Amino acid sequence: MHKLIIHLLTIKTCVTALMSPRATVHIQVNDMNEYSPVFKEKSYKATVIEGKKYDSILKVEAVDADCSFQFSQICSYEIVTPDVPFTVDKDGNIKNTEKLNYSKERMYKLTVTAYDCGKNRASEDVLVKINIKPTCKPSWQGFNKRIEYEPGTGSLALFPSMHLETCEEPITSIQASIMLETNHIGKGCDRDTYSEKSLHKLCGASTGTVELLPAPSNSANWTVGLPTDNGHDSDQVFEFNGTQAIKVPEGVVSTTLKEPFTISVWMRHGPGSREKETILCNSDKTEMNRHHYSLYVHNCRLVLLLRQEPTESENYKPAEFHWKLDQVCDKEWHHYVLNIEFPAVTLFVDGATFEPFLVTEDYPLHASKIETQLTIGACWQGGSALMTQYFRGNLAGLMIRSGKLENKKVIDCLYTCKEGLDVQLPEEVASAVKVEFNPNQSSLTLEGDDIESFEKVMQHISYLNSRQFPTPGIRHLRVTTTVKCFNEETCISVPDSEGYVMVLQPEEPKISLSGIDHFARGAAEFESTEGVTLFPELRIVSTITREVEVEAETEAEGEDDPTGTQGILSLSTGVNTMANYEQVLHLIRYRNWHTEALFDRKFKLVCSELNGRYISNEFKVEVNVIHTANPMDHANNAMVQPQFINQVQHASVDLSGHNLANMHQSSVVPSAATIVIVVCVSFLVFMIILGVFRIRAAHQGTLRDQENGKENEMDWDDSALTITVNPMEVSEEEGDEEEEESEDGEEEDDITSAESDSSEDEGGEQEDQQGSSRQQQLEWDDSTY
Repeated sequence: MHKLIIHLLTIKTCVTALMSPRATVHIQVNDMNEYSPVFKEKSYKATVIEGKKYDSILKVEAVDADCSFQFSQICSYEIVTPDVPFTVDKDGNIKNTEKLNYSKERMYKLTVTAYDCGKNRASEDVLVKINIKPTCKPSWQGFNKRIEYEPGTGSLALFPSMHLETCEEPITSIQASIMLETNHIGKGCDRDTYSEKSLHKLCGASTGTVELLPAPSNSANWTVGLPTDNGHDSDQVFEFNGTQAIKVPEGVVSTTLKEPFTISVWMRHGPGSREKETILCNSDKTEMNRHHYSLYVHNCRLVLLLRQEPTESENYKPAEFHWKLDQVCDKEWHHYVLNIEFPAVTLFVDGATFEPFLVTEDYPLHASKIETQLTIGACWQGGSALMTQYFRGNLAGLMIRSGKLENKKVIDCLYTCKEGLDVQLPEEVASAVKVEFNPNQSSLTLEGDDIESFEKVMQHISYLNSRQFPTPGIRHLRVTTTVKCFNEETCISVPDSEGYVMVLQPEEPKISLSGIDHFARGAAEFESTEGVTLFPELRIVSTITREVEVEAETEAEGEDDPTGTQGILSLSTGVNTMANYEQVLHLIRYRNWHTEALFDRKFKLVCSELNGRYISNEFKVEVNVIHTANPMDHANNAMVQPQFINQVQHASVDLSGHNLANMHQSSVVPSAATIVIVVCVSFLVFMIILGVFRIRAAHQGTLRDQENGKENEMDWDDSALTITVNPMEVSEEEGDEEEEESEDGEEEDDITSAESDSSEDEGGEQEDQQGSSRQQQLEWDDSTY
């Protein structure tokens, strides 16, 4: 509404010409609501964080072009979009009516309108976009929980795209620890699966180390009764449950250890009772209960008892060395090495040096002639003849070495894991971040004050397993982070990040043994001092590598030996290359001093890698024995002078092996050439004998009837001799008996082949024909007898 005031000065009339008084005229103009509200912005945007209620997210504002107060004022705003968790007040402030959830809705689009006081609606509604941002949680981003490791691929980056979300909080310093959990793998991590003795060899330890807990075998059988972990992924682990102990046989370790000496062992032990638990003990075998030296656990302390032998001086000397260690009772595998050079004793636990916190003294032992007993898992009480102080836990690789200490380099080699964490620091950030590893590289710690440099170092942390055939499975991974801020009250807390490395199953190597698997040698070679080479052209081939350090075992099995038993030769020569194993196997020879009834031998060879984890094919070798005979011996027997016939007859038992039938039978070998030679020699001998008797018959001029000459017409004069049988007939009968006995023996030995049987049948038919021919053709002259 507008007021118009008009001032009139005078009003003059024509009649009087007088001026009227001055007057004021008021004119009111009413405003019309001709304009609608218009928003100042074409659209509005805002971002909010989920889980929070705001008093005002944003403000929308509209104007009206009308002049009047009534129509130019915006009296209200309204959200046109239905069912949204927002509201707007009369001043245009938009707020949420409930806590927003990022996972439910990431952005809301609202249509808002305005009304002036004349209830005119805005000419155009405005669009409002509200983005929902997830709650800012300080954490490591870009972290893959599952990381697959392919064996043989070298190092693998664990966090290639990792960065730290600080929620815009200023950081002054940061520290992170990365832990690789490998306690469930073997004895704390992935190590070489060779035996402890082989590892000592690989690490360069001096000779003279004695293994007190070897894998059960024919030569080391004192560990047979102990429960073991029979897996091939690590060396033998022995379990002691508090009721088991073993006695080490005499001669394995010298009665008195020569100082200096070293004791090393792998041990896993948990919290136990207050009783002493003996790992190793050397005590009196009878009469008394004196402990000469022992290693035991007591109240989570490792104690070495070392009593001095009798000396001229009776002064107190150090006798017990105590170490208080958390490792003794944490139920984890740890490697312990004791270097003893009296009176100094040094303990290495997982490669780290520990000094004893307590050393007690005692008098030297009194002189005595009582023998001692070495035990493992308990201590032998000679006076009461029983075991005490039983151990509860796991032991492996218990070694003792007399006369020399183990150096630090060898100790580190024995303990070093083949897997762990690694980091290659970029040059530009090497000085900005401090990196520290633990001894077995299963954890590392980073410290720095620049987040960007810190993240670059994190991205270069990698996992490495140098074993060619690593133990497959999961290795858990954990990142623990601590930060410091300018404002301690608002400083963020970074939660731990967890994941795991999955070591995939390695491709198993195929070990192939090849060479000559069937050959024949003369019996004389078997009886010679050199013997017969079994594997002259043996080849060992692996499909994975050209040369792998292997721990091989060879077995040679002899079937049907002269004693009727089966022989097994087992060789375990430790870690070496395949080429060296080939050379050793080429030198293996077989000897046999009783080849009369020997026709063949069968051998089997098996090699293995990594302590039996991978086994080769069975390489079988069959060796045939060639028997030969001297034909002149038989001819001489037939042509012997008459005055020696009686002697030959008495010695017929000793010469039974040289008759024709037996000679033919002894030549039964799976060789066609040998059969032909024997038949030819037999025929030649027969012709010689036949010729001799024909000459003698022609000289006497006496002809016999070939049908009845042998049985009916032979009249013997026994005035000088008592021979009553035809020597050729005796030879024939003995040959049949020998043939039957030989066949029985061959059936028991089960070593004849089909070819040999065939040859034997043919030989029998030839002998029958020869015998018949002799009966028909041989003419006996008894005038001389």
